[in-house]
Amino acid sequence: MLVRHLIQTARAAVATFPKYQSSHTTAAPLWSKYHWNAYSQMTHTTMKITTPQFERVFTPGLRRLADIFKQYNYELRIAGGAVRDLLMGKQPHDIDFATTATPEEMKDMFTKEEIRMINTKGEKHGTITARLMDENFEVTTLRIDVVTDGRHAEVEFTTDWQLDAERRDLTINSMFLGLDGTLYDFFNGKQDLDDCKVLFVGNAVKRIQEDYLRILRYFRFYGRIAKEPNQHCADTLQAIRENADGLAGISGERIWMELKKILVGNHAASIMKSMYELQLYPYMGLPRAANVSEFHAVYERSKVMEAKAATLLAALMKDENDVMTMDERLKISAEERKTAAFVVNNRGEKSHDDVLKPYKDLIMANQRKEKNIVQYVLEVLKYQGDTHIYEGIKSWPLPVFPVTGKDLIAAGIPKDKKFGHMLNNIRDVWIESDYKLTKDELMVKLLELAKNR
Repeated sequence: MLVRHLIQTARAAVATFPKYQSSHTTAAPLWSKYHWNAYSQMTHTTMKITTPQFERVFTPGLRRLADIFKQYNYELRIAGGAVRDLLMGKQPHDIDFATTATPEEMKDMFTKEEIRMINTKGEKHGTITARLMDENFEVTTLRIDVVTDGRHAEVEFTTDWQLDAERRDLTINSMFLGLDGTLYDFFNGKQDLDDCKVLFVGNAVKRIQEDYLRILRYFRFYGRIAKEPNQHCADTLQAIRENADGLAGISGERIWMELKKILVGNHAASIMKSMYELQLYPYMGLPRAANVSEFHAVYERSKVMEAKAATLLAALMKDENDVMTMDERLKISAEERKTAAFVVNNRGEKSHDDVLKPYKDLIMANQRKEKNIVQYVLEVLKYQGDTHIYEGIKSWPLPVFPVTGKDLIAAGIPKDKKFGHMLNNIRDVWIESDYKLTKDELMVKLLELAKNR
């Protein structure tokens, strides 16, 4: 309570200074589909939007939710990423809501209205999830961070929208949108979005030290928002460099969640170079002697084929030991680990008169022990960037070896120690024929081999 009182008292004092008195200005629309007017009070600007994407947000469930909050005199606004997406003309997939109501007040309100509440784990952080008309709505009380340790925060609830905005990571994520279409922007997030800039709210060092994962969130959103690579604010990069070791305290799972989005996003090659220059790699399980130039080449040539994050990351790895070291830190999934290891072990060029043949053989040689072998080979081809071979293997109907052990027994081959060897020999003959020999043709070859046992 003391923290909130001091901040509010300071703000009230600052608001009396002449240079911060509110003023009204008129500007031409940035986008013709928005009908808006703007004013500024300190850094607080508003505009009103009426877009098809915004209108589609209003499902029957949300309309009912809005009515309930209005009935009980609590404010309810859309928060964070959904606001950013709507301003970019995108339809948000997930919508978070913020409110002046405390969790207890929300619980009391929903109970009276016979609204079911689910997933109570978020309650200690101020989040109540209400179930209305087959939809889940996550609503979080406005809050400030009282104590932070670089990973988690102890929070205090507030009714001050600007205080809540101040604790958020980036200006483009700090905006709120009223259900009447009014934008509440305390830190020029809308302007930064228009300018394709990614900036921390207030002091970058302070924001990073509240949660060191924000270092990677910065780079992820840079890939999403910025039009050009390497246009970072120098102060931001310095703040990241000075706090790189804070990533050591972040779980591998959280790091990987952000890193894999960076890898498949825009500007990933230049971002990876920046992360190495800023000395982030030791705290992320990435190899010290990484081939960053190879990563850049693989990223560029595989774009059209949409290589997986694990495939791109393999470009930094010298061998399978690097993959295992990375996995120890990041705790990637078994499938992602196997993809990276397979790519590292098989990424070398394979020369053959028939360019598809080496990859067909690679698939058939591993078919029985790896159920996803085709996908692994396709990732290798994405890594190499050869769209012709990639499309050829992708469309290749997987052949089935037509001879079985029963066929050998029926042909009179004794089931002794050489039985399996005979079956493998005839399989090799089939592979050499480019999988074209029929069962009858193979059985003729088998009998010839049997004579020479």
